[in-house]
Amino acid sequence: MSDPDAPDPLALADYAPGAGVELSDAQRWPGMTATQRAALAAVRGDPNAPPWRHRAGHRLDAAALARAREPLPHTGWLAEHLGIARRLPAYRRYPKLAALQDFPLLTRDHLRADIAAFVPLDADLDRMVTGSSSGTTGAALMIPDDVEDVARTFWLLVRLLAAHGIAWAPDPDRLALAYLVWQRQAFTYASLVPGFGDAAMARLNLDPRDWDPSARDSFLRRWDPQLLSGSPPSLAALLDSPAADRLHPLAIVSGAQHLSAGLRAALQHRFGVPVFDIYGLHETRPIAVSPDGGPFRLLPTRVHVEVVDDRGRPLPAGERGELVVTSGANPLLPLVRYRTGDYGRLVHLDGAVAIAELEGRADVVFTAADGSAVPCVDLTQQLQDAGALGWVVEQSGDGVRATVCGGDDRDVAARLRLIFGTPVPVRTVDSLADLGEGKPRRYRVLPRP
Repeated sequence: MSDPDAPDPLALADYAPGAGVELSDAQRWPGMTATQRAALAAVRGDPNAPPWRHRAGHRLDAAALARAREPLPHTGWLAEHLGIARRLPAYRRYPKLAALQDFPLLTRDHLRADIAAFVPLDADLDRMVTGSSSGTTGAALMIPDDVEDVARTFWLLVRLLAAHGIAWAPDPDRLALAYLVWQRQAFTYASLVPGFGDAAMARLNLDPRDWDPSARDSFLRRWDPQLLSGSPPSLAALLDSPAADRLHPLAIVSGAQHLSAGLRAALQHRFGVPVFDIYGLHETRPIAVSPDGGPFRLLPTRVHVEVVDDRGRPLPAGERGELVVTSGANPLLPLVRYRTGDYGRLVHLDGAVAIAELEGRADVVFTAADGSAVPCVDLTQQLQDAGALGWVVEQSGDGVRATVCGGDDRDVAARLRLIFGTPVPVRTVDSLADLGEGKPRRYRVLPRP
């Protein structure tokens, strides 16, 4: 058994507790009351608290808090948004940008090469904080975030729950929100929720390499978060925690990665509350939500979604292709026609636009033993039906291999054999984290040597 006091040879300096502290508490939480200060101190000073590696605050005064509580108008916004985009340095070489379709498709590589060119020249940089987005490539991208927009996302969640009959009000004895991660090292912090009474929230790393499990479970029981939010690996880890039976969330929000039907069902069975799967990117903000495992309904925000083919040509509604997003939520990064790298098709659901057959990765196509194409959607449907919580399926010159978490491995192997027309070795792992840190691509087709 490893020595918990021994230094981690893979420790990163950025994750040292308190590294890079630059603001005072008065700057982080303008107008913080004595009651709020005490509430935050109680969370931070809990004897079972995790190693707090960061200090973060909303940085909003009373006027900014009031603005952040209100949603931006989401009708008729696109024309003004395109007008802002035309003045960006990035589009100086494009004189004829009359309509949305005149704008070139934008990729992550464009942002990585010169993200400053996509920030308006008259932007209020005093409202800027930066966040890192690693995506699926592992190459980090620093995103300019607007503090009011960040706070507005919280209030989007409040309205989302209210629309489903869930009243979410501050409770001084509970965390309003616990944002859960599961990784070797992570930024962890406690903060005040912007404009939500005296309520605190926390970003927590459930990985036992970073937080003693007994202390972790005691902390979670004590603060019983009203909303649990995280990626599927962190939510799956919570299911295995002894603390899970003592938690009483109002709802659960999953994001960042694919939420399988099996994990959704397990969360609903354990906690007895709705599970909302939110699709979005750091660059675009939340785009759509699936409240029931069905298509992802576009959120009532400043977002416009197109679908394009592999040559970047727009496809009609109902056709499957890559999702391209125009987002006007973040005034510091007004994106136009941003290629997400995710695939799906647009459908109409109850009078609204939704994304069906969403696959959060390249539209990978496998090849069966008889030479026929096997779209990854087919695999998703079968693996979910077999009860798998997560998986990686890989094809190379010597065949297909699968790694699966959850479900019946014999059932999985039988289904894959039927799909591919040949036996497929299936390896099982105990947790979603064992499939790989970050955002593992669930499907890979490797080039033949």
